[in-house]
Amino acid sequence: MKDRRSILSTMWIFVVLNYLYCDVAGLMDARLLTQYLSGVVDGWEMSESFLFSAGVLMEISISMVLLSKILRYKLNRTFNIVAGTITTLVQVSTLFGGFTSYYLFFSVIEIAATAFIVWYALTWKEHLSF
Repeated sequence: MKDRRSILSTMWIFVVLNYLYCDVAGLMDARLLTQYLSGVVDGWEMSESFLFSAGVLMEISISMVLLSKILRYKLNRTFNIVAGTITTLVQVSTLFGGFTSYYLFFSVIEIAATAFIVWYALTWKEHLSF
C-alpha cells in the first residue's frame, strides 16, 4: 500500500514548485515587471499587508509539506482537506481578473493538484494494524 503521507507531502512540494516558477516567469514578463517595480499590479497595491497575506497563503502550502509527513491520521487528513480547499479556492479566485496564458497554464496545474490533494485526503481511510 502506498504511504499517503508521502504522496500528500510530495503533492504539496509539486504545488509549491509550480507557485514559485509561475512567479519567476512573471518576473520575466516586462509588462508585469514594470508593474512590480511601480508597486501596483493589475490595480492591486503591493502593500505590506497584501504581501503579508500572500506570505501566509504560501506558508500554508509550504507547511503542509512537513505536516503531511508528521501529523497523525485524523489531524493529517483534516489539515490536508482544509489546506487543499483553501488553496484551491484562492487559486480559482485569481482567474476572475486579467491573466496571461502562462499564468492560466500554471493555475490549471495548481488547481488540479490541490483538488487532487483534497480528494486523496477525503478518500483516506485509517489503516489499523493488529
